[in-house]
Formats: sequence, C-alpha cells, structure tokens
Amino acid sequence: MPPVDAESPFAAFGLPGRPGTDAFWAAARTPASVPAEDGWRTLFLWRGSETVLDFESWSPPVPLRRWEDTDCWYAEVSMPERLRVTYRVLVAGEAHADPFNPVGAGADRSVAATPDAPPQPHWPALGPDDVPPLPRTRIRWNSERLGGRRTVRVHPVGGGGPVVLLLDGDDWLYLHPAATAFDAAFEAGDLPPVTLVFLPAKDREADFLCRPELWEAVRDELLPLVGDCGVPAEPDRLVVAGQSLGGLSALYAALEFPELVSRVACQSGSFWWAPGAVDLPDPLGGALGGAVAERLRRGADLSRLRCAFDVGEHETRMLPHCELTETLTEQAGATVRVSRSASGHDRAGWRHALLRDVAWALG
Repeated sequence: MPPVDAESPFAAFGLPGRPGTDAFWAAARTPASVPAEDGWRTLFLWRGSETVLDFESWSPPVPLRRWEDTDCWYAEVSMPERLRVTYRVLVAGEAHADPFNPVGAGADRSVAATPDAPPQPHWPALGPDDVPPLPRTRIRWNSERLGGRRTVRVHPVGGGGPVVLLLDGDDWLYLHPAATAFDAAFEAGDLPPVTLVFLPAKDREADFLCRPELWEAVRDELLPLVGDCGVPAEPDRLVVAGQSLGGLSALYAALEFPELVSRVACQSGSFWWAPGAVDLPDPLGGALGGAVAERLRRGADLSRLRCAFDVGEHETRMLPHCELTETLTEQAGATVRVSRSASGHDRAGWRHALLRDVAWALG
C-alpha cells in the first residue's frame, strides 16, 4: 500500500488527503477493504449529496454520512469473509452506479468483492458506460402458448454446439455479459463449443413457477425456431441454466419433461416455493423444499439427469431448502454436483458457477 497522509480520516483504506479536495477525489477508488473482526470493514464513497447504498440481497440499505461540511459522503460497511455483492447508489430515489468502482453490472449497478472472494475468470470488468456486444442472431418469438412476443438472442460459442438455454436471458445480456464470458471460457479451454439461447422473462412468476406452459412452449415453439437458425437442439444435450425462480423452473422441467431436459445448472433455486407461498408474510417459512421436494418424495426416475446445484454461502435461509432438494434429487438417481458461492442471493455471485456448471453438465 502506498504511503498516505496520516491526517486523512480514510488513511487506513489507502486514501490520501483531506476529503473534498481535488487531490482526494483524484485518488478515490472504492470500495476499499481492511481486515476486521469476522471479516472486513469496507469503505464506500459518494461525491455530491445525501445518498443510500442499496445492496442486492445481502444487507438492508446503508445510508452514507457526510464528512464535515464537504461534498464527501461515506459509509464504512462491515462485510463477512468471502462476499461478492451487487449494489446501487440511490440519490433522491434514482439509482446510479458507483463512479469510483470500475466493476459494473449494467448502467446503474456496481459489484463489490471482499479481498478474499475467489476470482471469477472470464467475466470482463465493464463500467457503467460500457455496452456489452449483443449477439447478432435474434428470434422474434410470438408464442401462441404463452401469449405475447419475445426477442430471443442466439450466440454460437466456438462455432456452436449443444444448446444452453439461459433463463432470465436479458440479465445475462445487459447486466452480466454472458456471451463474452462464455467465449473467453471456450478460448481458455474451460468450456466446449455451445450455442447460447437467451430466453427473456416477461413475468417471472407466470413463467417460472411450477407450471407446464413455459416448457411446452419451449419444446413445441422455441426450439424449432432455434433449429431454423441452423442450431439443432438435441434433447440429450440441452442444458437449462436458471437462477432463483429460474432454478426452480429448471429442475421442475427436468422432473416433468425428462425427454426435453436432462442437464441442469441451477443457482440458488427457489425451492421454498409452494402454491400460495408467495403471498405469505414469510414465504421462506414453509415446508423445506416446497413443492419440488413434495414432488420428489412421490417418486421420480432422474437417472438421466446431470444437475449442478450452487447456492450462496450467505443465503442462510435458502440453504436448508436447497440442501434438502439436492439430497432428494440425488436419491432419485440423478448425477449431482453441489457447490457454494461466495455471495448472497445475487447474480454477481452466480457468474462463475454458471460457466463452471454448464461445462460440468455437458460432461
């Protein structure tokens, strides 16, 4: 760490000078972390007016304090060991990316990682002004089964190969550039050739809760359209990758459409879900494993399924639901891989698992 001004209130974080001066702002780079009991103490800065840090899932909002009568607003946030988290800066209710953080997630989000968080190779560090390239091939899907029109992007990696269906596809296009990351993973030899199909969600609850309509539409409408683009969707090689409610839907599809879905990459699946749970005061307080666990207990032959489960190690209330589902899936005959990411319920933590688990699902 370079020498700093001993009079600086943020000297411990490597920031010289008095807050609010031009020299201070020229050197400002945050978030910056120093060791603390049970983890890290992390500094965030904002230049301007009163503001609040809004974290994706790990923490309630954190208001920033003003340093004396300057334009410097700051917060020192206690973070646990091994954490990667998405956050926004809210000013008068309007969301902004952190201008002092070079790692962004779309135009109005940033990603913070504690120094001990494991690296995420292949994912580019994009700032809020960087626009990830979009796949050239797009399908206008006007679904009779689901109603409405969706734009589905298709991207061949390494010349193309087995179809990888990315649920919540717009997030993987505009917030986290999956096409770029998959290309880099292929070039590094960490992934075989695949064809990414980015499936956007119009209504996540309508699309991803345990109903057959989405998967009937994927089977009967979308995959034939993908095939018209010169990408055959082999049922025994199709990978479905989903997170949260999308992870719930992916495993549901493997249960109810085994001829279609036999390879799944599931991150933080919402296995607490059961009919009516969304409307409860505590949706996660119901029976462990929810509707999927109940379905697995009734009997299923998952001997054709390769399923990779990942969940954030800081998702304390999700873990029991996921652990039971993982166990029941393996007992039903599936080949199962289980891992934990250094995150909460957060797409920033799911990124590495997505690449790694798709490669594993393809064997």
